[in-house]
Amino acid sequence: MKKKNRKDYRKIIAWTALLVACGVYLGYLISGLPSLEQLENPRAELATKVYSIDGEVLDNFYVKNRVQISIGELPSHIIEALLATEDKNFYSHWGVDLPRFARAMVKNMLTLQLREGASTITQQLARNLYDLKGKRESVFGKITRKLREFVTAVQIERNYTKEEILEMYLSVAYFGRSAYGIATASQTYFSKNVWDLKRPEAAMLIGLLRGPAVYDPFNHPDRALSRRNVVLNQMVKNDYLPDEEYQRLKVGPLEVNPARGEYPTGIAPHFVEWIRQTLIDKSEEYGFDIYRDGLSVYTTLDSRMQKAANRAVETHLAGYQADFTKEWKWERHPDLQKQVVAQAIRTSELYRQTPRAKRDSLFNALSTDKHFIDSIRTEAAHIEVGFVAIDHSNGNIRAMVGGSNFRTFKYGLNHVTQIQRQPGSAFKPFVYTVAIDNGYPPSFEVLNQPITLIMGNGKRWAPNNFDGTFGGKSTLRDALAHSINLVAIRLMNEYAPVNQVIEYARRMGIRSELPPYESLAIGTGEVQPLEITSAYGIFANEGVAVDPIAILRIEDKFGHIIEENQPRRREVLSKETAFIMTSMLEGNVNYGSGVRVRGYFGGPAAGKTGTTQEFADAWFIGFTPRITAGVWVGFDNKSVHFTNNDGQGGRAAAPIWGMFMRDVYGDRTIGLPPEYFVQPEGVETDTICVESKKKATPWCPEVTTDIFNKAYPPGDCPIHDSAHSGRKRSKNSISF
Repeated sequence: MKKKNRKDYRKIIAWTALLVACGVYLGYLISGLPSLEQLENPRAELATKVYSIDGEVLDNFYVKNRVQISIGELPSHIIEALLATEDKNFYSHWGVDLPRFARAMVKNMLTLQLREGASTITQQLARNLYDLKGKRESVFGKITRKLREFVTAVQIERNYTKEEILEMYLSVAYFGRSAYGIATASQTYFSKNVWDLKRPEAAMLIGLLRGPAVYDPFNHPDRALSRRNVVLNQMVKNDYLPDEEYQRLKVGPLEVNPARGEYPTGIAPHFVEWIRQTLIDKSEEYGFDIYRDGLSVYTTLDSRMQKAANRAVETHLAGYQADFTKEWKWERHPDLQKQVVAQAIRTSELYRQTPRAKRDSLFNALSTDKHFIDSIRTEAAHIEVGFVAIDHSNGNIRAMVGGSNFRTFKYGLNHVTQIQRQPGSAFKPFVYTVAIDNGYPPSFEVLNQPITLIMGNGKRWAPNNFDGTFGGKSTLRDALAHSINLVAIRLMNEYAPVNQVIEYARRMGIRSELPPYESLAIGTGEVQPLEITSAYGIFANEGVAVDPIAILRIEDKFGHIIEENQPRRREVLSKETAFIMTSMLEGNVNYGSGVRVRGYFGGPAAGKTGTTQEFADAWFIGFTPRITAGVWVGFDNKSVHFTNNDGQGGRAAAPIWGMFMRDVYGDRTIGLPPEYFVQPEGVETDTICVESKKKATPWCPEVTTDIFNKAYPPGDCPIHDSAHSGRKRSKNSISF
């Protein structure tokens, strides 16, 4: 009797222990299942897509490169390929295919390995949407995961229709190469929208689901081709594809076309990085995650204009860099080389991480390391560029090249938004704008003679013209066209006070600090390329300033608008002053320092070159009736300069502008209309006496044609009238 009691007691303990173990395991199993809220609102990590204004995808921001897709956007052969290959009984089971599951489990038990998953599409979706793994993926962990998939799949089937399950699955499944979802995979492998996929392309993508790395078409084209044909054959077996069509399709090539193609980093990497940083700044305000929330960001960039900008920069810099490299000899600049190398060492990560006691020895070692020195010299002598094009009517940024490394750009300086450099003579239009607004017409004359000024620090300053020459008087029109320094400086000293110039520059959008000295007339204050380019657009836009815009709107994954931006316009100049400045700046392009533009572009255009001291920076900023564009060319290391005249804005920068405008206006798909600058009613065209630069009388012997603000007429010629001259002029005259 006692033995029987002992046995019963042991049985009770064993059963109790088993029940407890089962209870613990059941609790553990349930703890890893998604909650009801998670089941009803599954949150897949979706990539944010950045679009150009003409519908091109510029880039994606993601942890997992995944884009949600509607089943209505999918061609039927994608669904057919998926069902035939992954789950032919999809429409008849309730989340788990029990016969298939049982067969797989028997095989796994016999082999003591989890070789066959027998997962339905719904189970695969459960795995992709929710973290169902145990702590370690041992055999026990895998069995646990399978059971969780089983339960979760059933719950998914209870909450969603079959079509919704297919839609979710094809939006989250992994296709390799960081592509999550069929829409992203379509762009990654074929550079096309998912709805444009042909049947063999869809079959190849569905085939990747079995093993994206194993069947990668770029690394393993033979495997990918074989797997694609297996999928096509499965479609035949399941009556989705006629056998005769299969025989035709199976011999066709893969025809993969990697995304990016010509531009591995995208066509506008600097612009996209600027957008990314802007979105990061906005994320706290709006509470979104740009890497997981599947935003759609619609930008102002035009992909066709961007490609034209890329071509212009690349074409010009290829030859210009080669010529500079031949001309520049570091041996002629030993002190500069020491300075550049020392600066590179002291700002390097290696130097900063080295203990202070060992920094001197590291410095000595690197400063004598030939390989290190050569790399620093190459980097320092590398020509950089910043280019931006803006539709000045609405402020939309249409193209941006932030550096010469746009094909390999990762992270670094954006030479449109992240640098400030002296604009040189490209700043002069602000001085002339004040003079015109103060009532001086383009025909007004200023002495082109040396001048000595006492600066704010008490030092004497005796500036010169670029070519070292000087003369008598020069009209404002000719002085601006030929970029005469002494006239600009005298203009600021006598007719356009420096404080008024700064006030106008601020009003026109220059936010950078400007020195309140007469030297500002020749561009000694540093400015950002984007801000000065935008300011030039005011001349073309009839005196109206429009702040630059890069993002038109941001939408969430459901298409709800988070933010929408509209142009912000403000009148800062009169139409009359804006047109007179435009007319004067046309002279710079037609016969002045920017005339090289005419070697590429013959349409209506106005602009100004800029060249700084010792050829450190070269600029050309100009506009057509529709587009304003600015070019800066120089070096990241400010101590490195161009040699001789190669650093002139007309040589180093203007050709990029000209090539860009030529290609943009020549591209019929962009469709820019032929336009001309429109003279407002307040501006009058009249004959001007060549000698007096006043309105000509019938007795002036030689005249030209010019314009002026009707509110500020230049007055009649005091030299040639009936009292002083009894002869009328000849029919010959010249015009501006």
